[in-house]
Order: sequence, then structure tokens, then C-alpha cells
Amino acid sequence: MNLLKLIQEKISRYDDTHNYTCDNCGKEVFDGRRLCGDCKAELPYNNQKICPFCGRRVREDGVCLDCKQKPLETQKARSLWLHEGDAAKLVRHFKTGEKYLFRLFVEELTPLVLKEFGDADAITYVPMTKNALKKRGYNQTLLIAEGLHRSTGKELLSVAEKDETADQRELTREKREENMKEAFKVTDKKAVKGRRILIVDDTLTTGATASAFAAVLKKAGAAAVYLVTATSVEKKNPYGIK
Repeated sequence: MNLLKLIQEKISRYDDTHNYTCDNCGKEVFDGRRLCGDCKAELPYNNQKICPFCGRRVREDGVCLDCKQKPLETQKARSLWLHEGDAAKLVRHFKTGEKYLFRLFVEELTPLVLKEFGDADAITYVPMTKNALKKRGYNQTLLIAEGLHRSTGKELLSVAEKDETADQRELTREKREENMKEAFKVTDKKAVKGRRILIVDDTLTTGATASAFAAVLKKAGAAAVYLVTATSVEKKNPYGIK
């Protein structure tokens, strides 16, 4: 059995929702997958040159400028797509009510997780503040993490909380890092200690949020912390300086 069939079989065990149209364009599909062939070919997969640390696409081999100046707290990060075009649209729709899209992200992320993070023995997700969770109604990263737990067999950990922070959308990396200081708290250090933990998030923008979360997991005793995201921004101006 090839890898794709194995993934689909694992996902089908917990998802009895049959898909007959492409989750991106709505075109009919006939192979049980969540993307049609055209969208599969056109989505901006992040499978070219990447920074070995943060996993962003780079123009030439080597470490990106951001990681040279200040690397993330994770040992390694990878992303499925670039945060542009239809990939960015899918993430936006997923975060604004279209919860069913978690199945697409799980289907597409599972091979990446198995390939890049085979040594991770647990999966966790970026927690939301109480107000943010109440406003959205669900934690989109938890939905993906639950799916990856089922498709990969890796243990799912719910071990952290997040305090209220300022809106980050217009902040530079430096400001975001300041905003994230002491935002996360580990609630179950025993579950974290000695584990190799994979954080699941939707998008890697500046990396401030994931980095702050990784830092508290390491402080709580995690042996290693990794990051996987659905999308990543290709080339951010380091620290907001153009």
C-alpha cells in the first residue's frame, strides 16, 4: 500500500464525511481526495529551496536572514504551502468559519509530518485566549492537531494556556516578540518533560508566537520542539525593517 492510500485509510477511520468536490475550487473530484488535480498542481507548495531552520522558502541555499539574526526557539520548522494565492485564501476561510477545511489540511500535512518529524513522539497546538476562542468558536490549530494525531499515531497533548495579548496583525517581529513575552503557560509539565513535541499552527508569519510557545515548552523540560504550519510567509523583512 502506498503512502497516499495509507493516509486516506487512516483519515477515513475518523472521518465519515464523503467529499465529492474540491475544497478549493468546488470542481467535482472522483478519487476521494479533497483537492482536484488542477488545484493540486497550482497551489504554491513550499517544496523548493528552504531555510533549514524556519523552513521558509529562500532564493538561494542557506540560512535565511531572519534566522541568522535571531533564530526561532524551535529546532526545526516546516510548512506545506507559501502564504499566498489560494493557500492564503484557504487558511483565511478556515479561520473564519469553514471548519470542515481541517480535513484538507490534515490530508495534505500528514505526509510532511511523517517525512520531516518522524522522531516527534507528541503533537500539540497553539492555544487560544478565552476571548479569542469564544469569538471564533473553535481553535483551528487544535482541529488540525487532532487530525494529525489520528493519521500519524502521535500522542496529542493539551498542556498549555494563553493569556490575553494585543492584536498582532500590524506589529513587526520585534513588537510581536515583546507582545508574546509570558503569554503562554504550561499546565502539565509532567506530560512535556523529556518529550519531542511538534507544535501545529496555521501560518508562520514572523514566528514570534510559535517561538514564544516553544520557549516555554523547552523550559518545562521538552527534549526537542518542532513546528509545522499549513503556510509560511516567504520573505519577511527582518524586524520590520524594509
